[in-house]
Amino acid sequence: MDDEHNGEHSIDLTGDESLAKEVLDKFEKKREYSDRFYRNLVAVIAIAASIYHIYYAYAHPFFALQHRAIHWIFMSALIFLLYPFSKTRSPKQRVSVLDVILGIASVGVCLWLFINSTAILNRAGAFQQLDVIMGTLLVLIVLEAARRSTGWPVPIVAIVFLLYAYFGPYLPGELAHRGYSIKRLSTYLSLSTDGIFGVPLGVSANFIFLFILYGAILQKSGAGKFFTDLAFSLTGWATGGPAKAAVVSSCFFGMISGSSVANTVTTGSFTIPLMKRTGYSPEFAGGVEASASTMGQIMPPIMGAAAFLMAEFLGIPYIKVCIAAAIPALLSFFSTFMQVHFRAVLKGIRGLPRADLPNLRRTFAMGWHHLISIVVLIYFLALNYSPERAVFWALIATVVVSATRKHTRMNGKDLLEALRDGAVGSVEVAAACAAAGIIIGCITVTGLGLKFSQLIIDLSGGHLLFALPLTMLACLALGMGVPTTAQYIIISTLAAPALVHLGVEAIAAHLFIFYFGTRADITPPVALAAYAGAGIAGANPMKTGYAAFQLGLAGYIIPFMFVYGPELLIIPSSSVFKIVLATTTAIIGVYCLAAAVQNCLFIKTTLYERLVLFVVAFLLIKPGLFTDMAGIVLFAAVIALQKRRQGSGVKSG
Repeated sequence: MDDEHNGEHSIDLTGDESLAKEVLDKFEKKREYSDRFYRNLVAVIAIAASIYHIYYAYAHPFFALQHRAIHWIFMSALIFLLYPFSKTRSPKQRVSVLDVILGIASVGVCLWLFINSTAILNRAGAFQQLDVIMGTLLVLIVLEAARRSTGWPVPIVAIVFLLYAYFGPYLPGELAHRGYSIKRLSTYLSLSTDGIFGVPLGVSANFIFLFILYGAILQKSGAGKFFTDLAFSLTGWATGGPAKAAVVSSCFFGMISGSSVANTVTTGSFTIPLMKRTGYSPEFAGGVEASASTMGQIMPPIMGAAAFLMAEFLGIPYIKVCIAAAIPALLSFFSTFMQVHFRAVLKGIRGLPRADLPNLRRTFAMGWHHLISIVVLIYFLALNYSPERAVFWALIATVVVSATRKHTRMNGKDLLEALRDGAVGSVEVAAACAAAGIIIGCITVTGLGLKFSQLIIDLSGGHLLFALPLTMLACLALGMGVPTTAQYIIISTLAAPALVHLGVEAIAAHLFIFYFGTRADITPPVALAAYAGAGIAGANPMKTGYAAFQLGLAGYIIPFMFVYGPELLIIPSSSVFKIVLATTTAIIGVYCLAAAVQNCLFIKTTLYERLVLFVVAFLLIKPGLFTDMAGIVLFAAVIALQKRRQGSGVKSG
């Protein structure tokens, strides 16, 4: 059995790698070295980084500041090797003198900090001139590393907060504060666990790096292909099958990818052409892939990087974040899936022939063992092990289990490539976390968090109904230019306390912010995942962005649902009856929303039916017995009208 191929089918599910790479290159700025020396140098540093982090997860040989300094040594060295000063003017096949200087300086400062960490912490508040020089240098290096790897928005935001901290006495009204000198700021931000080496970089070093590495090893062992084949075998034959398979496979793959754009490009290279071939427009096909790909960041058990930060900020086990996120994530998934279905019904788009698809039984027989490491991960998380220790054992399980099957067994080269890819895939998140540490440090030292929270409360008049849209707009605006992780760190620090003050459950407030951070990837005019999908589909980027926004519409409403109905987060204070009732009405609500958006239920809806479906969606989305009953009655009326017209021979499209 192990030597068999996964069925004989004519549908190519390997994707167009050259097209995927071409599109991804437009979004990424990394060098692609042809010179063997530089390739090997990057590989050696990246592999060493992965080995170190695996060892640390098991042995914990250093305390927090030292470990985070070593983490940044590896990450910054890779950043200055892989990301040029300028994408257009800097050399592509070699490092520049500036790259070498900055890389050596970053490694040198962190080594100095590692060696002298105890003495530095002991003299906190009485820092020497060398401390100030080293601290200032590190702040500048982090800003440049973030600029190279994530773009200008993150360092610009960090610089604004630095200027705010320095020029405090000269600011008007409530914004004014006593101000802090360069000596105070540089040492506070660089030589403690409150700034650059604070919680965000700590989470990057302890959890995020290992989960990205886990995803790289899963991918190298063939898990990505297994999930894709499984999705197509489950749904490819149904009405609108390729689009449904795209939704399912993107959610599966998103759990091991962590990047909306990378997920869109990787799975979209084969799902988008299939969707176009079966009758979907290029814009809709690109929008389906982009919308589904963003859901990977909110889908337990392996969510986006910000989820690990959320657990740390809230002081709760990561498994509780996964449990709280489960129902909202499934609702988002269900809404997109049903929109795809209704569009297929409206357009008369059929599924693919079963003979052309992977055989479900054979697919599962060949790849079921890929699920073992995920079960191991969930098992250890359920036992309240730290995410770090849980993913360590999941990593071991992946390597061991894949070795038991000939077709997934990784040789030494495969394993080294996975170790390299995992480390390289972590650098952007690490840079965003380091720069976000500067922002959090400035917010903390100036007390801006309390002032900003009070500002939200004042602007909303103390009404949650107005505070939530204000927070949503802040998330979307910042998320359009800033990576999800950094966006979540900034907004949760500034706005989450205000929402909690207004009576929102803490985890609901943080998930609200997290959701809208991910939505930015499909929100025009800056919808990066949608633009990546447009590149694969050969479609108009703005039209694709609109399609992705439309398909992900439930994701803009569900956060309001779980704020007003926290039963959807399975909070301990909720009874099983309330959780089941809230979930059931929410499912019907997003079902009606999907039908209304796509203008189809069993057949094409009339204007009045469509309006009623919108009303039903919002009645059922809002918790309450009266609204639920009214929504159910109206929904039953629409079903009766649709069935009556369908029975009289009205066509669906």
